Order: sequence, then C-alpha cells, then structure tokens
Amino acid sequence: MTEDADNEYIVTVTSWLPKLKRDGSPRYRAIALALASDIAAGRVEPGTRLPTHRELADRLGVTVGTVTRAYGEAARRGLISGEVGRGTFTRAAPSHAARPASSDGNAVIDLSINTPPPPFGVDEDELLSRTLATLAERHDLAGLLSYPLDAGRPEHREAGARFMAYSGLLATPERVLVSSGSQHAMTAVFSALTQPGDVVLTEQLTYQGMKALANLLHLNLQGLPIDEDGLRPEAFEAACRSGAKFLYCVPTLHNPTTAIMSPARRAQLAEIAIAYDVLIVEDDVYGLLLDQPMPPLSTFAPHNSIYLTGAAKVMAAGLRVGFMFAPRNLVGKLAAAIRTTTWMAAPLMVEIAASWIRDGIAERLIAARRAEAGARQRIAQRVLFQYHSVSHPNAFHLWLPLPGEWQSDALAEAARRRGAPVAPRSQFLVGPKSGGGDAVRVSLGAARSREDLERGCEILADLLAQPPTVATLAAGP
Repeated sequence: MTEDADNEYIVTVTSWLPKLKRDGSPRYRAIALALASDIAAGRVEPGTRLPTHRELADRLGVTVGTVTRAYGEAARRGLISGEVGRGTFTRAAPSHAARPASSDGNAVIDLSINTPPPPFGVDEDELLSRTLATLAERHDLAGLLSYPLDAGRPEHREAGARFMAYSGLLATPERVLVSSGSQHAMTAVFSALTQPGDVVLTEQLTYQGMKALANLLHLNLQGLPIDEDGLRPEAFEAACRSGAKFLYCVPTLHNPTTAIMSPARRAQLAEIAIAYDVLIVEDDVYGLLLDQPMPPLSTFAPHNSIYLTGAAKVMAAGLRVGFMFAPRNLVGKLAAAIRTTTWMAAPLMVEIAASWIRDGIAERLIAARRAEAGARQRIAQRVLFQYHSVSHPNAFHLWLPLPGEWQSDALAEAARRRGAPVAPRSQFLVGPKSGGGDAVRVSLGAARSREDLERGCEILADLLAQPPTVATLAAGP
C-alpha cells in the first residue's frame, strides 16, 4: 500500500486483467461483470487504483472506447469512482443483502418485451464504430441529409431487395419501399389501403402492435382459429366469403405462439386469397431466425401480397429500418403513405443497415442473434421443463401454457410484482376470451445476461409451483 497526497491509503494495481466470460455479452459489460466478481471475491481490494483506460485496452486487445464504457458501467453499479488527476478506484463491495435481482443493477428482469438478445460473440460497439468511421471517410455524406424519393434512395431499395433474398423472396428494387421499421410499414399499408370500419382478418392470437394499430385507424379485427400449423384454411375461406378483403398474419415464428406455417398451408391460404381477391399483409420480421428460411407466403400469391421485413429484430433493435415488397400497382399509394406518416425513413440510418447488408455484416449479426437465442431457449427449457412450453430453438420467445387454476393476467401481475414481467394472453387475443387454454408469452431477449434470464425463469417457475392465491400474496404489492 502507498500513501497519497491526501494521506489516504490506496492499493495500486496496474496488472489487473479480467477473465472475460464467453457468453455472448458485449465486451464492455463483460469487463464490468468481471470487476464486480473480482471485488466480491476479494481478488481486488477496496481502494484499489485500476489500470488506465489505455493500459487495459492494450492488454485486452479492445478499443479505449470499450474500456471507457466498461468503467462507466462499473461506476453506474457503484463499483468504482474516478477522481481527476488521481485515477480510477474501487469502492467497497456491496453487501449480499443489497445485491439486486439482476446482474446489471436493475431489479426488473423484463420477460414481457420481445426485443432481440445480444448477438453472441459480436461487439456491437466496435462494429458500429467501424461502420461510422467508414462512413466518415466518404465524400458524398451530404446526400444522406437531403430528401430521398418517397420510396427510398435507389441504392437503399436495392439493399432491401438483397435483404429479402435471404428469405428466398426474389424482389425487384422498383417494388421495394423503405420504411422506418416494420411497425411503420404496417401503419403505411393500412392507412393507405383501408377505411375506418373495414374488417382485417388476423390469427386469433396476433401481434399486439396490430391490435394497437387497428384501434388507431378504427379497423375491425376478426380473429380466426389457428392450430399448430398456423391459420386454418377453412376459417379463412369462410371469412373471405363474408366479404373480408385484408389479412394480416405472421406465418413464421408466430408472435406469440412461435408456430411455423408449413409450405402446404401457405399454398392453401394463397389459393384462397387469390380466389377471393384478398390482400395478404405478411409480417416476416422473424423469418431469418430459422436455419433454413421458409418460402414466404407472398411467393405463393405475389399479386395479392405485401411482404414486410426489417432490421430491428435480426440486426439491432434500435436500427429502425423496414422494407416492403408490394404489387406494382400499390407502390405509389404506399410511397405516399410513407410521406404522409413520417415523410421518409432517415437516410443516414438506412445507410447503416444497407452497408451491413452489402458487406455481409447483416448475415453475421443474424447468425449471432440466432446463436444467442438458442442458448437462451435452452436455459428457459431447463428451468421451465415441467410446464411444456411451446417454442422453437431459434425464437426470441416461448408460449407457456398455464397449469391448474392459473390465469394469464393473474400470473402477469404476480410476475410483475416479483420483478419478472411477462405478457399475458389477453394482450394478443382477438375476439372472445373463451376457448383455448390460458398462457403467457415469455420473451428471452431483454434480460441483460443469461444469468438474469435464468433468474427470471426461476421466478416464474416458483410462482407456477404455488396456488395462485398463495403466489399472488407472496409476490407483494
């Protein structure tokens, strides 16, 4: 130990080198977690002066920015403090009783929001930094600050067509439109093509964003029965005979049930849509999570379909870039709707997505998120095995049927009180509540780490093991 100018004893350690776990988490977070572990185990004493940002970056082979962010994360957790001119020092380890439920200092482990998990083995900070540095070297950046055509810049529509090709859809760029994410694409489609009071068919359980949009546009949703293969053709044909002209569906890794519609079922539905001149709006934001993508429903009815996909679910949640592929006669109407609702997708953000598609980074990110989803599915299945959830190895969520007297709204409320909120069946249901067993959607991507996810699933398992009245009281206010 040494004595500094203020007569405070400190420990100087410039040789600390964290052992980083290979769990797919970003490097800055792995560094912060390693420091927390070393402090708790006594391997790093309170009052220790840590290596400088440059020293630690050189030793770990990462950027200085990564270490800066790691130290910032550690400071947010109360592990360290920095003093100008003196350095960065560790604080005393927090007591076990004060440790939060989740490893990032946030007591809530959110299992209700279906955000993608971190990409396994990919440092998003460094990836984005390199992309922005490459963009900064270009001499035509000012063009990204001007208004593009309503449907998007030609090179961005070309990138969208290339992105759709990953799913097996042969899209021509002149029929591709660029939106500010798939939710915005849905808004553009239904605001352009429907009138208040129109009936839109959906699966009986559908994406809650579609329910919110229907409420905004004053549309009448009609939920149709589904089975393990997706939307049932006889129910779809009966609704078409009644005059419905629009269908919104999620054929691949259905939200919330994770069902995947077979090619034969897709062909049946397409044949019905063509016969009754019904427009299919296919939401395929999860399609690329499959190891071998299914042929889009739109390929079976190309003149009666609008295909939606985007970057947010498979590349990065904050990359709000969507792509639509529409029949030629609808492109003008949809372009006008894009202009009306947001004027344009921000060209600079679209350029990031387009560059990742062109350079192959998109495929790398998709594979990395698919790998992390698989790891998280295995954790959830291990902890919740006795409840026979419905899932897919690559999905970001699972559908959990409830045992005994449990109702999904009651479980969602009890789980919220325990710090592990889930999404109840009522959020997705279109039509009467009767019929079909109750269930909740458990999303696996928002938990900051696999350890947090395991803890969140353990909370659910603990609640389900008790009678609802006992569990609800134990969950607290």
